[in-house]
Amino acid sequence: MKSSASNNTVSTKLDLTKDFNYKNSRYLKDVITRYLMTAGGIGVIIAIVLIAVYLVWIVIPLFLPAHTAKLASFEIPDKGPDVSLFYAVEEQREIAMRVLDTGTIVFFKTSDGEVINTENLLSQNRANVTSFAAGNSSGRLLGFGMSDGTVELRYHQYNISYPDDIRIISPQVFNPFDGDSIVVDESGASIVKLAVQGNEEQTTIAALTENSQLILVNLNIETNFLTDERTINKVVTTIPVQYGVRHIIMDVDQTELYFTDIENVLHYYNIRNKQSPILVQSLSVVEDEIDITAMEFLSGGISVLIGDNLGRIAQWFPVRDENNDYSLKKIRIFDSQISPIRQIVPEYFRKGFLALDESGKLGIYHATAHRTIKVQDLNAGHDGMIAIAPRANGLVVENSDSVVDVWELENEHPEVSWSSLWGKVWYESRDGPEYIWQSSSASNIFEPKFSLTPLAFGTLKASLYAMLFAIPLSIMGAIYTAYFMSAGLRNIVKPSIEIMAALPTVILGFLAGLWFAPIVEAYLPAMFLIFLVVPIAIIAAAYLWQFLPEKIKHRVPQGFEGLILLPVIILATTAVFLLSQPIEVWLFGGNLPLWLTQELGISFDQRNSFVVGIAIGFAVIPTIFSISEDAIFGVPKHLTTGSLALGATPWQTMAKVILLTASPGIFSAVMIGLGRAVGETMIVVMATGNTAIMDINIFEGFRALSANIAVEMPESELGSTHYRILFLAGLVLFMATFFFNTIAEVVRQKLRVKYSSL
Repeated sequence: MKSSASNNTVSTKLDLTKDFNYKNSRYLKDVITRYLMTAGGIGVIIAIVLIAVYLVWIVIPLFLPAHTAKLASFEIPDKGPDVSLFYAVEEQREIAMRVLDTGTIVFFKTSDGEVINTENLLSQNRANVTSFAAGNSSGRLLGFGMSDGTVELRYHQYNISYPDDIRIISPQVFNPFDGDSIVVDESGASIVKLAVQGNEEQTTIAALTENSQLILVNLNIETNFLTDERTINKVVTTIPVQYGVRHIIMDVDQTELYFTDIENVLHYYNIRNKQSPILVQSLSVVEDEIDITAMEFLSGGISVLIGDNLGRIAQWFPVRDENNDYSLKKIRIFDSQISPIRQIVPEYFRKGFLALDESGKLGIYHATAHRTIKVQDLNAGHDGMIAIAPRANGLVVENSDSVVDVWELENEHPEVSWSSLWGKVWYESRDGPEYIWQSSSASNIFEPKFSLTPLAFGTLKASLYAMLFAIPLSIMGAIYTAYFMSAGLRNIVKPSIEIMAALPTVILGFLAGLWFAPIVEAYLPAMFLIFLVVPIAIIAAAYLWQFLPEKIKHRVPQGFEGLILLPVIILATTAVFLLSQPIEVWLFGGNLPLWLTQELGISFDQRNSFVVGIAIGFAVIPTIFSISEDAIFGVPKHLTTGSLALGATPWQTMAKVILLTASPGIFSAVMIGLGRAVGETMIVVMATGNTAIMDINIFEGFRALSANIAVEMPESELGSTHYRILFLAGLVLFMATFFFNTIAEVVRQKLRVKYSSL
């Protein structure tokens, strides 16, 4: 007995020890799991925050103001009684050029003002300089109107060499016509106003003489490709002037001429045909008692910038009307300065410009963005003069104290403003304000169009059509699978639908673009009829089911009734496709897409929103279905049985009890599916035309934010405006998905609290 009791005691102690060890082991596992889950959750949050921080870090420079810093200040090079007419800076900002009213051209270093080279026109022409004009900034053509009715033309260029790996820039001036002066006025009347433009093929001069004649001279250069012999064909035309000329400018293509008279009327001439210029329009561009004080072309030679004595600068450019005729329109106005505008200097390659007023203040603007970037007092005085570097990263300023200041200018992203990103913008050569995304072009005078509105619209459009397709199918399927389907069949159907989520979206996009889109175009009537005929066929089959004999109905196991509808759906779909072409021939002349375009004005693209909506819908369905089905299946059984016990039908129980209880999960499923649709990329890239248009038409394409990032990021320049705006698009997507998920969680919590008492 004692031995038996002892054995029992030992056994009990062993059991207690095993139980204690098991509890300790279980507790240890719980602690480890809790910390791992906590660490994982915190890691996810940290990763999301870091992503957001990185996106913001890349985007912030877009909205930083311009920065200026004085690099050097020195006495005017080659100082004397002569007056400066013009300044220019070469690309590296190491050498600048000063043009004097004596015809002297002085090159000097921007670091200390040391004179490098000097060229003098008067050594070749004894006449005096009476007027001056510079051609397009990148063309580097200088024109000097002389007192004897001739014009001297000079190009300035900068030759770069690297002896011993040291960069040396050698400025040079040359005459494009082998030292000959261009005779403008045979009578020898002096040139008082001048405009010049030139290239390798032709040079055009517009000169106002002292006897009030506006003479247009065109020099057309023909080169014999065998002997390299040049032939210059000269055409001289006189343009009538009634009220004198204050300002005169010519576009870089030498096809348009603008001048203002003493009445502040702007005259716009088409000079494409140099022998017979055509007056396109004459109009007053300022109010009464206001004077035009400066006029210059914006980069590209399309827009005209007009400054007045109130410190305002207006942008005008030709707009084509319904009759294909052009007329000048005032597009936008800049009024950040209050003193008369003395000089307008456009940037070389962007749509930005500088404006110097008589008080010595400098305004930095961007035309497309309609943005005043900065207004700064340079102390330039009444007679100040400025020049901008080709890369728009430096300034040379001559002030009234006979001092030249060299400034560094940091203005990397002037194209960005709220209006340029999200508002309608009136771009050059367009008929009116529009939302346009066009980030690049083969043209050097391209005006970037960075409107994110059509991309955001395309994203919402894709999401809308995808959710219209996915929500009914996924939620209704979840309801039937979780509540009405048998357990055995559910164990097959649910994993089968969930495995669809593993299908790569690039495959869906490939199938949608190359297989499904042509089917939609060929059987368009069927695509409309299928949404009508198939539901009717299902309802008709359900109605006829109740008239079948009980013996037949009892042979179908409970929960398997849905399988009977599969043949019905297949037959209805087959019938719809067989009838599609006869219906198209009978009602729509054999071509429904063409009929929609001609009769209803609804354009049709093969790869359109309808195709993309269905493709994205299939990608979203597994997510919404799985979460909704789990929410419905997870409703406590006592709620279902209690409702049925109180006399409610299964459908009443579903509508009044189960759906309400599961509504937080269903709502979360829909919002997660929406976030999935918003961020979809490959399907949109492959199954739509990627055209950034704003049209609700379901048969038109679009371009989404995500697809735009995928398409254009590889070709964007690191750190460029285009590059950062693509990151801004990513930030917009991030914020949109964060917003949707936050709303989903808030609503889900409220629904959970509201229906927790059931």
